[in-house]
Amino acid sequence: MRDGPPVRGTISRRFALVAALSLFGCAGIKPDYQRPAAELPAGWAAAQGQGSASAGAEWWKIFGDAELDRLVGEALAHNANLALAVARVDESRAQVGLARADQLPVIGATFDRSRTETSQVAAFPFPPGFPRDTNDYRAALNVSYEIDLWGRLRNLSAAARAELLASEAARETVRITLAADVVQDYFALRASDEQIATVQRSLAARAEALALQKIRLDYGDISELDYRQLEAEVAAARAQLPAFERQRSEQENALAVLLGRSPRAIYAGTVAGAAAADLAPAALFVPSGLPSELLLRRPDIVEAEQRLIASNARIAAARAELFPSIVLTGYLGSASAALSDLFTGPAGIWKLAAGLAQPVYAGGRLKEGIAAAEARERQALAQYQQAVQNAFRDVRNALVAQAKSREQFDAESQRANALRQALQLARLRYNNGMTSLLEVLDAERNRLAAEQNRIDALRAQRAAIADLFKALGGGWDA
Repeated sequence: MRDGPPVRGTISRRFALVAALSLFGCAGIKPDYQRPAAELPAGWAAAQGQGSASAGAEWWKIFGDAELDRLVGEALAHNANLALAVARVDESRAQVGLARADQLPVIGATFDRSRTETSQVAAFPFPPGFPRDTNDYRAALNVSYEIDLWGRLRNLSAAARAELLASEAARETVRITLAADVVQDYFALRASDEQIATVQRSLAARAEALALQKIRLDYGDISELDYRQLEAEVAAARAQLPAFERQRSEQENALAVLLGRSPRAIYAGTVAGAAAADLAPAALFVPSGLPSELLLRRPDIVEAEQRLIASNARIAAARAELFPSIVLTGYLGSASAALSDLFTGPAGIWKLAAGLAQPVYAGGRLKEGIAAAEARERQALAQYQQAVQNAFRDVRNALVAQAKSREQFDAESQRANALRQALQLARLRYNNGMTSLLEVLDAERNRLAAEQNRIDALRAQRAAIADLFKALGGGWDA
């Protein structure tokens, strides 16, 4: 009984020491991260002619196209790149769990049974009558815990959390880019359909005119030269169709991949046919005077900053490895020669130990590890600064492109209307014998080219809208 109090006092002193070391560890090495300063403009002004409108996370709905909404939803549900980004987020979340687990004790249960037979002719044999065969049973809970005195584990956990936020931002970047790509490919597909329809209408009109001119040739009202020129124009219009149809097939295949369709569906070309183009630009207007800080929440900038935060935390973790590490180990259990006595009072065993390890010489490994972590932080800093620069460049380019593409569409529309009227006048003059067939053919070629340019200008204007939302990180109300 006299041995009991000193043992309990020793255990109490040990746990008091452990608690003191744990509290002291809270003041260990901490990251010194501060957001890098950047010379940002107070705000960006909307391009000339723009007003104000609202656009949220589902910005593609401003087009008012139900088929487009369905395709974007399908892409967000099945696209392979987005699925890859989601899996990376899940991996990063698991890494956070692993980093947190390293800060907790490791507890394991063991059960051992052994049987030993001793020699009767050894240097120190057992006395006569002593059994040669012995059994040993042992059951115990083993505990191991590293006291995070200098914050190494805490900093590694902070780095893992920052990497998780970076992977989530990367997933959002993929999502925004995917939606923009679907919008652009969809309207490119619609433009191809409209261009094919325009060529087919022109081809039908020319073929009808060619049939009439053949009658006139038979009656000698026109020369064979005029007839052959018109016949060549029909063949030229027909020659444009294969190029447009090939382009449409490629666009359909690209859209099918974005939608996450199966290889069989891609090969079969089962993307739903686009509706007829309304040939009217979307009514999008960007508010003027938006603060430039709004752009700092763009997902790729958030990703770059979180990776910079993670790199900074890993520097602190690398520096902590220069200092001693303290590991507590122990076990609590029972040991007995007979299984029936294993869990009785006299069979109890326990042990509590503390180990301290101080690096003395590692061939420069620790200092080089710090230097490598600092170099990775400088790389992350450069990537963050580049991401901010690229973001403001993208926004400026997108604002200008959105405004100028609208101006180009208006000009192409006026040109197409003027050439449509010019063709009517040219045909009237030709039918009255006031001009040659060559003037009619030139007017027809110019009108067809103008119609195709107008369709392409509308596609470019809608693509510019998608680029603007991508540059803004998904919209200003997202």
